[in-house]
Amino acid sequence: MDDMEKDIIKRALAIEKEGYEFYMLAADNSDDEDVSDAFKQLAREEEKHMDWLRELYEKQSGKADVDLSFESPPETPSIFTWDNVSRFKGSMAMSVFGIGVKMEKDAVDFYEEAAERTDSQEAEELFKVLADWERGHLKDFEEQYEMLQEDWWNEQGFAPF
Repeated sequence: MDDMEKDIIKRALAIEKEGYEFYMLAADNSDDEDVSDAFKQLAREEEKHMDWLRELYEKQSGKADVDLSFESPPETPSIFTWDNVSRFKGSMAMSVFGIGVKMEKDAVDFYEEAAERTDSQEAEELFKVLADWERGHLKDFEEQYEMLQEDWWNEQGFAPF
């Protein structure tokens, strides 16, 4: 494994760790148990991604003979019960979901670029799976953010109707 691929994996681990920390922070600061549980589920997914990346690093660096089998993302990422989000109040919810959108978009972009840059077929496969997985999170976060934003505008009297 060359230095570029080591750097890609290290950066990917940092992205997943950041996601884990963010989702745990959101879970810990939610007053709603369902919302908290949903964020904890997202955090567990980020941990799984970190495990895959560590295994890839070990295999690619020759430190271990690990059989990597990457699970594809679920057909419909049912990571969040969006019906319960309305209890996660106004500006705070918009902030959390806005940050989530940015993080997921950055992760998708990173993994797509990493898949193009790597010479390893196994690494490329993992990066594509991770990009797809993060793309599902991004779609859900964008939809929820738009709904929360519309509600917030209405509450503030900013709606143009």
